[in-house]
Amino acid sequence: MGNPYRGGYPPLGDFMLNRNEAQTRRDLIDPKLFLKGWTADLIKVERTAGGIDIIDGKPQQRKGKCDYLLCLPGKIGESPLPIAILEAKRESSSPALGLKQSKEYSKKFNVPFAFSTNGHLFVEYDEQTEKISKDIRIENFPTPQELKERFENYKGIKLDSEELKPLFVRYKGGEANRRYYQDAAIRATLLEIAQGRKRILLSLATGTGKTYMAKQLLYKIAQAGHLRRALFLCDRDELRTNGIRHMQDAFGDDAQIITTSNPHPNARVLVSTYQTLNVTDQDSEPVFWKENFTPNYFSHIIIDECHRSAWNKWSVVLTDNPDAIQIGLTATPRLIKGGKSGSKGKEDDEHITANNFDYFGDPVYEYTITQGQDDGYLAACEVVRRTVDLDKTGLTKKDIEDKSAIDPYTGELIKPDEIEDKYTAHQYERSLLLDDRKKSMSQDLFDLFLDTGGPLQKTIIFCATDYHAEQIAIRLNNIYIDWCKEQGKKPCEYYVFKCTEANEADNAKDLIPELRASINSHFIATTVDLLSTGVDIPNLQNVVFFKYVESPISFYQMVGRGTRIGEPLGSKLMFRVYDYTNATRLFGEEFASRSKPSEAETETQKSKRKKIKVLENEFEIQIENSGTAILTKKDGKEVLIPLEEYKKQLAIRLLEEISNVEDLRNRWINYKLRRQLLDMLPGGESAVRLVRLLQNQQKYDLYDVLAELTFGYEPVTRDERVKGFYYKSENWLKEFPADTQEVLKILASQFERGGIEELENETVFDLPEIVKEGGFNALVGLQVEPQQCIQQTKLRLLQ
Repeated sequence: MGNPYRGGYPPLGDFMLNRNEAQTRRDLIDPKLFLKGWTADLIKVERTAGGIDIIDGKPQQRKGKCDYLLCLPGKIGESPLPIAILEAKRESSSPALGLKQSKEYSKKFNVPFAFSTNGHLFVEYDEQTEKISKDIRIENFPTPQELKERFENYKGIKLDSEELKPLFVRYKGGEANRRYYQDAAIRATLLEIAQGRKRILLSLATGTGKTYMAKQLLYKIAQAGHLRRALFLCDRDELRTNGIRHMQDAFGDDAQIITTSNPHPNARVLVSTYQTLNVTDQDSEPVFWKENFTPNYFSHIIIDECHRSAWNKWSVVLTDNPDAIQIGLTATPRLIKGGKSGSKGKEDDEHITANNFDYFGDPVYEYTITQGQDDGYLAACEVVRRTVDLDKTGLTKKDIEDKSAIDPYTGELIKPDEIEDKYTAHQYERSLLLDDRKKSMSQDLFDLFLDTGGPLQKTIIFCATDYHAEQIAIRLNNIYIDWCKEQGKKPCEYYVFKCTEANEADNAKDLIPELRASINSHFIATTVDLLSTGVDIPNLQNVVFFKYVESPISFYQMVGRGTRIGEPLGSKLMFRVYDYTNATRLFGEEFASRSKPSEAETETQKSKRKKIKVLENEFEIQIENSGTAILTKKDGKEVLIPLEEYKKQLAIRLLEEISNVEDLRNRWINYKLRRQLLDMLPGGESAVRLVRLLQNQQKYDLYDVLAELTFGYEPVTRDERVKGFYYKSENWLKEFPADTQEVLKILASQFERGGIEELENETVFDLPEIVKEGGFNALVGLQVEPQQCIQQTKLRLLQ
């Protein structure tokens, strides 16, 4: 017999006085929904990947879900249409208790109706009126037909209309591989198109599968008979390669790459870069584009990474196809802030963002990096901040005059009149080359690698210039070689390599697959901008900033290289950002873009003097540890909180809710109370789990992490708690029959695997060793209820 008490167990003293959530769903909600026409095929339970946790060195993913995702039926062979979220709470709860959660889910799943119920009454939040209903008997819950009519009146379109046919087309390859937010974004796009909108913007974080979504969008549109000819436009060869792979999966040979020798005029779906079409800033006239593609040649255009294009020459693709459905994909947050006021990076970002929103309007769907991390679809981010003392002060002409300063290209000594009066950190490695700085930063980074698992970590280092990237590669290689000799190890080939567009020794495009896939070479790539976007390296462990970054858009793209969760999926828990230039200040601030881009050009900077190189052993460089930080969310914004500060905030917030460790323990053994507790903490459960990882406390339940942080209790490992349970509970266990004792001991032993949640696993009573002792029936017929035995087991494990 399986465990009927899955999910939240009632707190002590409440046993059998009312139904818990699982029983409320089974006994009250499910039967009444069925009578109102909500059959099993119209009710989905969408699951997210869940945040990733490491238990005893192995990755485990937690599952997230909503209670009920209600769908409207399609015709035979069509996909049902999600329409509403219904959150269920236990029978004794207020019917409105789950409404806040339901409203949040309705935004995530892009459905217009949000409900909450306790099995007797329900309440509703109406997106159209923004009002909350009074309590209503669940017998009066709306039928599928009633919600369909309300939806059609709200949106002003009939679900069986020709315009909405793509909405009901099943996914290419089935529904198993798509994620809930991808489905939500695709539905939002198709609904906007059906209502007559031609310009659409989607904003989803790097690593969330925007190219997959583009494929499915075009496939659904084509299957509905609405696609004449489509263009997928991008600005990098890697993006083009990824794009054609997806498009040919859906369209076969009817999808082709445009080349200068063959524009493939007969293909239904074309994939191209801006460069091939002659529509970049470097092209005086878009000759190839004009010669091969007449006005309104395309019925649908999807622009990948539309934030990168700067709205210059390439916009002719859109203006030449005014009747086409035009969809922009971006990984950049809708509102961002950062960079020095008046700087070129900041003004460029404002210009691009303003143009995007002026042209496309607000995004129809957004999914941020922190949402992806909370759901477990993106890797968690630890930020290690470092400060170079020379960068804080800058250098004057006097500081340089008595040093070994030369022209880096001729080796000739620099004359005093060729030295500028003042150099700031932003000029380092651009106009002032500092060998001591490169040497010290490279050594410090290598030492950090040694402290976090060893030198063989897949890493991208963003450098200021091609020359800077080359020099960093040389220095890190030499440091690695020396280390191998000291350790008696054989060095790997191509441990570190330069990967830039100006790479003369190798074709940079040929090096990227090595960085991605090789397990014996090509561990560290030094680059400038080449690897900042369009490069998928799922197992990348580190992103390093050796360059100063002013553009928040570029910064998010660079950080996005590390957010993928590995191959196989879920094998990478987190990645690190090593920040030597305060680039992470650009996380999560906001600016409101101008409604119209400014036409005024920024003042041209004074022409630079020749580059100066100061040789080694001239400056004594000190690199300071500026702390570790956690990327989390606060008041709806992405924020970076130093680890120690976060721990303080966590303890303060916890103390606002809990007065002592006994209170924490009693709440922790109750599933619902524990979930509420974790959800209200800054950053939620994912951030707390990351703290556990950073403190090397993976062997502890989160209860012990919080008890130590908040109340100073010495943490106890999970295996120690199980051993303690056996002897501390000996007298209590003797009160039960032998088979019951064995079942409770085996149940307690599951705590060692993954903590308190293992005792609440819906299949725990199906374990062979428990079945052998009688399974759940061994807890039935005692003087105490089965739930009380389970609760007492959990409580005694934490004592």
